Amino acid sequence: MSKEMTRRAMLAAAGAGAALGAAAQDAPPAEEKILIIGVSGSPRKGKTTATAMAAALEAAKGVDPRITTELVDLGGMKIAGSDVTSSSAGSAPDDFDAILPLLKSPNLGGLLIGSPCYFRSLSSLCKAFLERLAVLREPELLLADVPVGALAVGSYRNGGQELVIEQILTAMLCHEAMLVGGKPRAHQGATLWNAHKDDIAQDELGMESARLLGVRVAGAAVKLAASKK
Repeated sequence: MSKEMTRRAMLAAAGAGAALGAAAQDAPPAEEKILIIGVSGSPRKGKTTATAMAAALEAAKGVDPRITTELVDLGGMKIAGSDVTSSSAGSAPDDFDAILPLLKSPNLGGLLIGSPCYFRSLSSLCKAFLERLAVLREPELLLADVPVGALAVGSYRNGGQELVIEQILTAMLCHEAMLVGGKPRAHQGATLWNAHKDDIAQDELGMESARLLGVRVAGAAVKLAASKK
């Protein structure tokens, strides 16, 4: 190896180290981080609902440097609905058990829940997920006052998206969560139209509603964190 190549490698390493040091210095302490979780309730992993949710989370991160995000894609997971016992911690294990610790995070600041529209209703997978959230109601309401927003993807522009959003938010009322809509054109929540063979990015109006929802939920989470100081 030539001396010039060695010198360049050393300079590159030094630059990378300085960048990492600066990033670490600017990063907020772990206890100040605000976690926003986005749950895609579609059985089709990585498709339109997950893509829209990722856009909402990306927009949420831009609201405040303390915000961190986590996308939970339920596609391909096995989650049983409630049968009285399946909502408790002692139920037979399934994929919900792997998600539960994240939902119980002490830094949880906001929650986004999305579903495709099937016959103008939410998916059975999303419904099962919502039912299993009952474990977060006892012995205390862990999601009380947590900002929650909803997102729906339909095969038509008016394919039941607002009905699905209403179903999700109605379920979250049982947790005494803080229901959050989006900004203008997305007041109730994010509504997307899958009109281009799963290329949801082509629905500019819908993707904008997803981003606006992410911003609103993140903004509410930041305000809530400030009120607790």
